[in-house]
Amino acid sequence: MRWFALFRIGLAPSPRAIQALVVMALVALLIGAFAPGAWTVAPAAGTALLLLVLVDGWLAGGLVAFDVTVPRDGEVGEPLPIRIEARLTRTAGWTRPSAALAASPRLADGGRIDIALDWAEGMWRGTSEPAPMRRGTGQIERGWLRWQGPLGLAHRQAVRDVGADVRVWPNLAPARGKALQIFLRQADFGRIARAIRGAGSEFEAMAEYQSGMDRRRIDWKSSARHASLTAREYEIERNNQIVFAFDCGQAMCEPIGGLARIDRAVTAALTTAWVALKAEDRVALFGFAAKPLVMSPFITAPHQFRRLQEAAAALDYSAVDANFTLAMATLATRLQRRSLIVIFADFTDPTGAELMIENCARLVQRHRVLFVVMRDEDLDDLAGAAVATPGDVARAVVAQSLIRQRAVVLTRLRQAGIRVIEAPWQSIGTHLLETYLAIKREGSIG
Repeated sequence: MRWFALFRIGLAPSPRAIQALVVMALVALLIGAFAPGAWTVAPAAGTALLLLVLVDGWLAGGLVAFDVTVPRDGEVGEPLPIRIEARLTRTAGWTRPSAALAASPRLADGGRIDIALDWAEGMWRGTSEPAPMRRGTGQIERGWLRWQGPLGLAHRQAVRDVGADVRVWPNLAPARGKALQIFLRQADFGRIARAIRGAGSEFEAMAEYQSGMDRRRIDWKSSARHASLTAREYEIERNNQIVFAFDCGQAMCEPIGGLARIDRAVTAALTTAWVALKAEDRVALFGFAAKPLVMSPFITAPHQFRRLQEAAAALDYSAVDANFTLAMATLATRLQRRSLIVIFADFTDPTGAELMIENCARLVQRHRVLFVVMRDEDLDDLAGAAVATPGDVARAVVAQSLIRQRAVVLTRLRQAGIRVIEAPWQSIGTHLLETYLAIKREGSIG
């Protein structure tokens, strides 16, 4: 909480007073035209109006306290609760103050937050919950409080510097959801391999065959020696290296569903990273645009998850295209053992897509590569929209052409041995979790 004790309160005429002044000016013109002798009425009326404005401003009262409460941390796309409390010298029914805050554009659209105040518990209180649209540090710079007198001819306004910094972190709402508990239970198979028969790829031991086990696991030679059916038990791979690589270029900074694609990707990656840490895998983040931006160390335990959040928050937005050649070469030199590389990227032109395919294909020679792209719903809408004008025809043709180009690129990625996830942004996190767990069961990472 931050209370402001010193106030420099301004007084100004209200819109009602300005309207009254305009009406009086018109009346003065009529008096000047038809009764010039009564010209003294106009200045007398103006003086009376001025006195009423001053009296109304005095009756409005002063400001005793003004408090702006801003949280230090928030998440992109999630409500950021901001509270204002104000106490005036007069609390009559005619006064209902309004407040506004000047904020960084990453915290509020347009950089302005309007807050309506209500009377409660002896003071005026109001709350607003803007949703930050960008990661990084934003600031609430200053606040305004305005209230008016009983006649509605004057209002008083106080302006105060707030200077509150708000750190906007990646959105972790899916990681706190109940649905994630299902995936967390599946992530435990690395530690309880004996209880999940038939899963995994690393041989652990021989056991007596039981109903429900996969018949392909039966070891016939061992069964013949022991005169009873025995089966192989396998253990799921653990301690794998998972690298989430983010294209922070122009294409990934375009909005989808109200947020930048890169923010949607970060949310999906961090949710999967939490499950991977629970499954005793090692996780790192890599971000790149025209050059590599961020490369975090490998995190090995859930209690270090905060370090992944900080690395993800450092992924900046870029207005240039990503350099896949430099990024993939840099990543390949930093990985000393076989890893699962999850690439979040998008593409807009065939030339950039060709370079992306070529460089991703090089990684497959040593690593397991998973390419994640969000389906462009706007293109689907344009391609399937009703055609009524020549402009609609042109838009539909262009959209269908872009959809075909995307399909060709994704097909070539699959042919290169890269596993591809293409899904709407709403379900990209779920698809990524399911694919990660499936790859882990296959035992093809280490």
